[in-house]
Amino acid sequence: MDPTYIILVGALLLFAVFDLMVGVSNDASNFLNSAIGSKVASFRVIMLVACLGVILGATFSSGMMDIARNGIFNPDKFYFNEIMWMFIGVMIADILLLDIFNGLGLPTSTTVSIVFELLGASLAMAIYKLTQAGDNFAALGEYINTAKALAIISGILISVVVAFITGAVVQYITRIIFTFNYRKTYRYFGSLFGGIAITSIIYFMIMKGAKGASFMKPEYLEWISTHNFQLLAGNFAAWTIVLQLLIRFFKINVLKIVILAGTFALAMAFAGNDLVNFIGVPLAGLEAIKTYFSAGIADNSLVMDSLNKPVGTPTVFLLIAGLIMAATLAFSRRAKKVVGTTINLSSRNTEEEQFDSSLLARALVRGALNISTFFDRVMPEKWKKKIEYRFLKSETDDDTAFDQIRASVNLVVASILIASATSLKLPLSTTYVTFMVAMGSSLSDRAWDRESAVYRITGVVTVIGGWFITALSAITISCLITCFLIWAKWIAFSVCVAVVLAFMFRSLFVSEKLERAKEEKRKKETVLLNTKSVSPARIFESCNEQTVSVIIDASKLYFLTISNFLDNRRKALKGMYDDVKALTGRCKDLKHNTYKVIAKLQGDAVESSQFYVQVVDSTREIANSIHFMYKPAFEYLDNNHSPFIDVQGRELTELNDEMTIFFNIVLHILKNRRYDDLDDAGKKKNDVLEMIDELQKKQLKRIKKQAVSTRNSVLYLNILTETKNLVLFAVSLTKSNHNFYKSVAKKG
Repeated sequence: MDPTYIILVGALLLFAVFDLMVGVSNDASNFLNSAIGSKVASFRVIMLVACLGVILGATFSSGMMDIARNGIFNPDKFYFNEIMWMFIGVMIADILLLDIFNGLGLPTSTTVSIVFELLGASLAMAIYKLTQAGDNFAALGEYINTAKALAIISGILISVVVAFITGAVVQYITRIIFTFNYRKTYRYFGSLFGGIAITSIIYFMIMKGAKGASFMKPEYLEWISTHNFQLLAGNFAAWTIVLQLLIRFFKINVLKIVILAGTFALAMAFAGNDLVNFIGVPLAGLEAIKTYFSAGIADNSLVMDSLNKPVGTPTVFLLIAGLIMAATLAFSRRAKKVVGTTINLSSRNTEEEQFDSSLLARALVRGALNISTFFDRVMPEKWKKKIEYRFLKSETDDDTAFDQIRASVNLVVASILIASATSLKLPLSTTYVTFMVAMGSSLSDRAWDRESAVYRITGVVTVIGGWFITALSAITISCLITCFLIWAKWIAFSVCVAVVLAFMFRSLFVSEKLERAKEEKRKKETVLLNTKSVSPARIFESCNEQTVSVIIDASKLYFLTISNFLDNRRKALKGMYDDVKALTGRCKDLKHNTYKVIAKLQGDAVESSQFYVQVVDSTREIANSIHFMYKPAFEYLDNNHSPFIDVQGRELTELNDEMTIFFNIVLHILKNRRYDDLDDAGKKKNDVLEMIDELQKKQLKRIKKQAVSTRNSVLYLNILTETKNLVLFAVSLTKSNHNFYKSVAKKG
């Protein structure tokens, strides 16, 4: 017996903790997006409900981790040492893959990832065994259970389409019934809707959340199966009566009960069923080493047919796993990032989009518009008016991503689809179902209008593409890591552990710190948006603070772009990309939020609003000029084109120095509100513009003499043009800022 295998088991258990953390961060979107998007309760209350569901679901889990033990491969075809290296490869691949998806903020399926990682690892080991034995690869079928993988793929394709269509149809019908002004209709149909919803959620909890629990004996399940109709009808009648009483006599919003109950049910089902994705492989490894130590047989002779036997997991392990998931859920900002993607794609607000448009999205939108035009022509005018009336937006809409009606539909439809598939033993992913239901309901609820459709469709296509990439990446990464482990054994193991630790350190500390800083900055920048009414003076103070920040960043980025480019520091120039992107993003957000801020202005402040718009427009143009100068400069250096000649370097260095002085003057005016010094900014502006004119003439002479190349000239003249734009917009910003200040002072 080789005691070093204890190290592998220890690593597997450590990997289980890491996998629980990255896994729940990704799967959180399954059960949190409806409650958070509709702001049905405070964030703390929502997280408390979800954490309780996770802990209870983990405890209820039966621990029958068959998919990790024998669902994808046939363990009786592998020896103990081979199984252990396969399990190590699977866990490393799963942690890395899920961490990458969390960093991108894309929801994916932890079930698909673990299944295809098991497939990749077992495939690598099977090929190695066949090669060593000199057998034909046709015997691979004896090692791999490909039917399971194919069933999951078919389940993905079917569930994606069914979930999207069902979510769209149910939401459309529900909105026709309730409308956006559902307060009045809710008094009459709220209990009926709530009865259907809670009955569906309870059925879902039984079929998906508690079905595998140890206390659910076969006779209980048999009774539920034979009395399905009575169970559902009784629940529906009871809940409808109770909810009507709550609405009628206690004025309680039962939609909140539905949403929180649905959140709890989905969280419970996730923990109870997806727990195998995170701890199934380590627990299988633990069982394998127990068999190894008790058998007293060499590691390369012990056939692991023992993994074919079902083994329950101790409740203490399940409870620890539930607590780890709950803690991660409560504190992980990456979980919020993944949830944010789903909420952004289904939000009724169109001011800010997470994704850019794509060719496919534009083509789909044009096709949809053509179909819509056709139906408009053939549909009777009377019908159209009635439908439009039902979809009139409420004047009392708040700043939630969607209302409680849509949040309830998302949870109920997802619960019904998942429970139905479970009862029919059809493979599907809860991530895919919940996401596609949310997207379908958003479409039919007209959250995707002509202002946002191309961006939303691009986002949906990106997420769906990521799902298929998950399967391909999982099988590839797991196969490669397992091959590396087979080849280099303990050396490969040491390298892989170091990589995993580095990834987790970055995720838990570096990325979390960055996300925390971004969140604090976002809160600070959007403080005006969270206030019902804002005075012009307060808007000026906030605006002035942000414009000062923009000028500081623009000055720094301009100086570094020129100096790094002239010194041929490609890496330093490349390292500026995130800062340039952050500046443009911040100014873009300011621009998008302009009209929200103006809408919150107290009284009739048209003049102040006008100057505020001018200031924001100028900051946006300043950021654009930095971007339009930086990008071609980096591409020029990145493509290893000939450096600028000495005289060009001296000219741009002098211009850089002049711009530093200019930015300092502008910053002095804005920061200290020394508007009397506007003349100094004007004089320096004229000096810089004259200098730019002279430099343009010199460059044209060099072009005439063919002393420089075309690419050289295009970039040089572009730098001069964007510098000129920077100067003009910076001066315009200071003047608009001054006028804004005077208009505020005039108001008192």
